[in-house]
Amino acid sequence: MLREASQADVEAIRRWRNHPKVREASIWTGAITAEGHARWWTDVREDPAKRVLIFEYRGVSCGVVTFKDHDPNKRSAEWGFFLDVDGLGERGELVPAWIELEKEAIDYGFGKMMLRTLGGRTLAWNKPVLDLHRRFGFAEVSERGYVANVGGPLQAVVWTEMTADDRHL
Repeated sequence: MLREASQADVEAIRRWRNHPKVREASIWTGAITAEGHARWWTDVREDPAKRVLIFEYRGVSCGVVTFKDHDPNKRSAEWGFFLDVDGLGERGELVPAWIELEKEAIDYGFGKMMLRTLGGRTLAWNKPVLDLHRRFGFAEVSERGYVANVGGPLQAVVWTEMTADDRHL
């Protein structure tokens, strides 16, 4: 289940995002300070082009889905996500929760937000994420890929995208 994030979720969001495995797979790998996180939270609450949702799996809050650059005229948005790696890992639920999160995020984007196009960025080395995106119907858009400084070394970033017409859930 996805629900709107609230003030009560803010510290859990920061804790999950600061997990070393989540940071390693992110475009920005730095640790997020309490002050920086508070600024981000204020920004996303005030920006209608951004949404932050909490993912609940088996009744437990355990992940975040973000939508940004939402353009209601073009009906497009960029999405991203991360999970409570430690909590889900301890319960042996990381992979099934990850699959469910992807399904629910796609449903939310194309259903509730009425998107025509949903896309996102993934580091090229992160094959498990790219494979899952492909499994759900995302396709790589090579002309939107780029190279970025990610925590020091330059890394390839892959853009994957799905249109409402290509959705096969």
